[in-house]
Amino acid sequence: MSLPEPPADLPGFLALIGDELGLELTEEQARADLDALPSWDSVHLLRLVMLIEQETGSRVPVSAVLRARSIAQIHSEVLAASGARSVSRGGAL
Repeated sequence: MSLPEPPADLPGFLALIGDELGLELTEEQARADLDALPSWDSVHLLRLVMLIEQETGSRVPVSAVLRARSIAQIHSEVLAASGARSVSRGGAL
């Protein structure tokens, strides 16, 4: 049985974040600096890493995630680490 992959599309990734972390973000917000997001903090980052690992069954490159300055960059890093597959609800990012 294969494990789900992260959602490949940014809207799917944002839906996953909204469903699981309770953060409803627009694509514009996803491209903004993390510091500009309402109520974003390091706990959200840790929860996001754990969520992606749970959804994909793979380790997330934490160093790359920590370098990312936006949700969109985190999404890109996760896709690159997973071989350009996406991460989102239902197996695609």
